[in-house]
Amino acid sequence: MTEPIPVTRAVDHGTAKLMPDVDRERAWLLTVDGAPQSYVDLDDPHHLEFEYARRIGHVLDTLTEPGRPLDAVHLGGGALTLPRYLAATRPGSRQDVVEADGALSELVAEHLPLTGDSGVTVHTADARAWLGAAPSDSADVLIADVFGGSRVPAHLTTVSYAEEAARVVRDGGVYLANLADGAPFDFLRSQLATLATCFAELVLVAEPGVLRGRRFGNALLAAAHRPLDTAALARRTAADAFPARVEHGEALRRFTAGARPVRDEDAVPSPVPPEGAFGIG
Repeated sequence: MTEPIPVTRAVDHGTAKLMPDVDRERAWLLTVDGAPQSYVDLDDPHHLEFEYARRIGHVLDTLTEPGRPLDAVHLGGGALTLPRYLAATRPGSRQDVVEADGALSELVAEHLPLTGDSGVTVHTADARAWLGAAPSDSADVLIADVFGGSRVPAHLTTVSYAEEAARVVRDGGVYLANLADGAPFDFLRSQLATLATCFAELVLVAEPGVLRGRRFGNALLAAAHRPLDTAALARRTAADAFPARVEHGEALRRFTAGARPVRDEDAVPSPVPPEGAFGIG
């Protein structure tokens, strides 16, 4: 059998690399300018290598009864890890993926193609512009995993953006955002305050070491119009190889106290990660 070889290509927003995993036969890591973006196992789409992706998977698994198809929108495509997962765990789901980097989408389609019955449609567009044109109450799940390099773009951090997200998410659905921050959590707290202007329920999922300010890392924000099953989510995240805490209710209100919602005129990208925070050797 021919050993898979790495692929390097200039894309619209940097240099993308696809690197095979020596431990899993048809698994690949996608990086852009050295920052890990996605991990995909073509033989096992249930496998979520990155911790933040597993946490999103837990929310998807507990949102409604197992196997029920969902209408999903993914802002940020990468190698389509989560669309593949949702197609495998909830067959028949209708999914739109919005990826600004058309050349990156072409690279993924060429080397990591979707199955013909995936139900996934990829759109080359700016995430906020596409969301602004999306129908109201059209998504059970809206996932934002958009990074320009290693930073969330400023125009995806504001109240007007959150209002569009809240408009598109159905009453029983959920908005999920993969963010990254470190102490004193000015960005993370501002994002909680921003989402609180539009959503009744907020949940924060992150490793205890991140929440205690010991290191910079990923945090998953979940926002909904109705309560989420935080007990089930806490059980699943506690059982992971790197356990996470689930914060909600009064504890989360204390964490957010004093933070102000972000207006368009004040928006800035998420903070620059410390050197080596998400890099690879």
